[in-house]
Formats: sequence, structure tokens, C-alpha cells
Amino acid sequence: SDGSIRLHQMTSEHPLLQWNGSTNGRPVIALQWALTRPAVFFVLDASSNIYIWDLLENDLLPVAKQTIPLENVVTMTLLGEPEKTNGLLGLVLAKASGEIDIQFVKKKWALP
Repeated sequence: SDGSIRLHQMTSEHPLLQWNGSTNGRPVIALQWALTRPAVFFVLDASSNIYIWDLLENDLLPVAKQTIPLENVVTMTLLGEPEKTNGLLGLVLAKASGEIDIQFVKKKWALP
């Protein structure tokens, strides 16, 4: 609820890494690991901002941020085929109006 993100190892209750205020204090609504690139994950905050984290590029801050204007995004999930190396990865965004939006991710964050 405070925008903190924690990376845990399954064998420990203490996080390996923790990013406090990673969304400037806005609650995290959804977090999804990339299906095609293990070091990348996506975070949706309560203000419809999507943050892209690539831990191989920068493990302190997100590498990109995208705001979805004019409409409240209530959840997100990813689509892609992890067994294929074509770099196709999409974000499925569900808006408060019931509308679904699909946005494809740049290949640099999708390629294995």
C-alpha cells in the first residue's frame, strides 16, 4: 500500500532486495514478471502508471515509466510465449470502464 516492492527468496522471510517508495508512495495494484525475460518485471500503481524494471540494467530504479492517461487502469497481466524467442510480450490492461487495452512491449525488454 505504500509503494514498496520486495524481492524474496522462497526459503527466507526476509527480502533479498527492497525498493521503498518505488511508485512515489502510490499503492501497487499489480506486479508481473516478464514471461520471456526473467530479470524484467512490470508494476502498475494506483495512478495508472506502469513501471518497467530490468534488474540486469538497473537494480535501483525502474528503467522506464508509462502513464496511461484519462482512464483508471484497475489491473494488468502479461501475454507472451516463454518458449519462443521472438520477443513478443504484451501488457493487457483492464480499465475501470470495462475496456481492455493491449500494448506490446519493446523487444529490448522482451527478448530472452
